[in-house]
Amino acid sequence: MKDESFRPNRVLSYFQEEWKTLFFVAVSGLIYNLGLLAGPWFEGKMTGKLVDLLGGTGTFHQMLMLVTAYVVSIGIVQVSRYFKRFYVRRFANNVNRHMKQILYGTLVRKSRLELEAEGTGNVLTKAILDVDDCVEGMRKFTTEIFDTGVALLAYACMLLWYDWKLALLCMIFPPISYVIAEKMRVMVQKTGAAYKVQSGALSAATLDRATNAITYRVFGCEEDRKAAYEENLSAYESAAVRANIWNTAMPPIYRMISMTSILFILYFGGRNVLHEGWTPWTIAVFTTFLSCYTKLATKSSSAAKLFNAVHKAQVSWKRIKPLLQNSKAEPELPAAAPAELNVDHLHFAYPNGKEIIHDLSFQAAPGQIIGVTGPVACGKSTLGKTFLCESPYEGSITFGGKELGKMEKADRNRMVGYLGHDPELFHGSVEENIRLGGKEGAEEMIRVVCLEDEVKAMENGIHTLVGTGGIRLSGGQAQRLALARTLYHKRPVLVLDDPFSALDKETEAQIFVNLKELAKDSIIILISHRLYLFDQMDQVIWMDECHTKVGTHEELLATVPSYAELCSNQTKGGSF
Repeated sequence: MKDESFRPNRVLSYFQEEWKTLFFVAVSGLIYNLGLLAGPWFEGKMTGKLVDLLGGTGTFHQMLMLVTAYVVSIGIVQVSRYFKRFYVRRFANNVNRHMKQILYGTLVRKSRLELEAEGTGNVLTKAILDVDDCVEGMRKFTTEIFDTGVALLAYACMLLWYDWKLALLCMIFPPISYVIAEKMRVMVQKTGAAYKVQSGALSAATLDRATNAITYRVFGCEEDRKAAYEENLSAYESAAVRANIWNTAMPPIYRMISMTSILFILYFGGRNVLHEGWTPWTIAVFTTFLSCYTKLATKSSSAAKLFNAVHKAQVSWKRIKPLLQNSKAEPELPAAAPAELNVDHLHFAYPNGKEIIHDLSFQAAPGQIIGVTGPVACGKSTLGKTFLCESPYEGSITFGGKELGKMEKADRNRMVGYLGHDPELFHGSVEENIRLGGKEGAEEMIRVVCLEDEVKAMENGIHTLVGTGGIRLSGGQAQRLALARTLYHKRPVLVLDDPFSALDKETEAQIFVNLKELAKDSIIILISHRLYLFDQMDQVIWMDECHTKVGTHEELLATVPSYAELCSNQTKGGSF
């Protein structure tokens, strides 16, 4: 169970949450990095012993003992390194998983309008690439605390011990690489942000090509779409090159700057060996000092490189931080009790858009079916979505005397069930797509939507996988499966957007009979452009250019010429 004080929009919280893993990182990291000091010390000792052997004052046994001790110490250091890397990677994996869980939890609670405004490609980039970059920055930071911070301190202390004057002189250059790396921050963040924008655009273009491939092929637009895609790809590649060049071209420069101090070591260290410098040295000490500084310079350039990695991570963190919010899972509440629905002087328009619904009022009681129809693009689907309260509306929509727009989302979910125009199916079985975690069987809903015989004919019956988006099903099967899911999770208000558009007339009539029986205690708002069942509706809402007319089927036939004409055309068989 997660700590209630955890704040997902603070980087420190992720480190605090993983303190147990970081404890093992700290212990193994200290052993590893402090053990690295043994390398230069043994190298110096072995160099000195080799000189003694050549001079006839040393023995092979002494050299063998030094080599054995060196190998053992290196073994201990490498084992510690393995454990440190293992736990650092575990830390990164845990943070990555938790951060994506939080971010996905926020995204699925956003309205469709918000997601569409964000852009599919941009959402995918934030949900995957930005999180990965943030976590990679945190991983490198955690690694470099020990591999660079502790090691640098240890090497610096060792250099100061041998010759503090020469050590201070040599340490002039490494900070210069840090300053340069920090100066690169603006360029790294600017190019990194541009790269993320192009990555989102490329993801959106890729999804577009994959989703609409058949349409483009049929209408001969493949070459045009290919050219547009190539433009996106070229822009992405250019942005990637500009972003990566600052991360890959600078580290060699940082190392070159840090290694400049070796000139001082060769000159002043040589004078020390000749006993003409600040401190008398042996060849062994000179070798140890030189080896130690070389490792310090290498670590120093890694620290400068870390700055660039952190700057890159900061770009991603700024992009995803608003999406990292504490959110509790919505409780599984039972459907609300039946009640009356009242829509009073409803007005609706999308932000900065023209009015779509103008002054609509009607009442509905449990058991009633309200038909909604009108010309193409008159706002029928928008009216259905209004009951989901994804965008603010003017006027009033109350259920059981409570305003829908002022309810908590969990309470509103208990009252309103919704089936969109396009079936939204996932790559699971027929049963899983209907139940969505429900405990009861799905067979009854399959019967209600007249899908029983077709499911039995499938290779695995109710357990047959439908494919992503229901690709293995026909349009009518996918539509009925989505309807079965909506009815399985029945609510006192059911908004059904064109649920029969892909069905034949006889199947539609039978499902309508079943629907009336199953949902006799619910209010059904049925949006459709097929009107031959509308004479069985309790009320009909006619929509045309934001204006609405409410009445019975007979009343609209008498008062709305457009409705009467549409019904007449369909009765003659025009639409069937």
